[in-house]
Amino acid sequence: METVIKSVFHEFGLPTVGTAYADVETGMMYESYQGEKSIYFVIEKEGKIFGGAGIKPLGDFEHDVCELQKMYFSPEIRGKGLGKEILLKCLEKAKEFGFKTCYLETIPALKAAIHIYESIGFVHIDRALGNTGHFSCEVLMTKAL
Repeated sequence: METVIKSVFHEFGLPTVGTAYADVETGMMYESYQGEKSIYFVIEKEGKIFGGAGIKPLGDFEHDVCELQKMYFSPEIRGKGLGKEILLKCLEKAKEFGFKTCYLETIPALKAAIHIYESIGFVHIDRALGNTGHFSCEVLMTKAL
């Protein structure tokens, strides 16, 4: 999954500092989602990973707020509705875990992702929540669950 994430950054010319690109967790995805109320979904075919997304509690914030994290997809599978499908799975799981709000951070250049978030009810907010370390992510959104 790390390869997919980092390739999207290069493809779109996104900042590599203050984003998921530089997260220690990106290099250890399996271990990063083993905590309570954490899950990561991967799209895989014949051993090749094409993308994924996950949720976990938002760090240094209220216990009933989760964060949608590391939602990235290879070009081969974009535009097929899989991003929205995996996002809805994440939100469903977040509700099962008892979260009341989902938070996300992204970059303005990822217009297709932002459109998907808006289409399912995410709204833009003015300030960052929690402590993600993603100071280069200027688009901040939440959705009530």
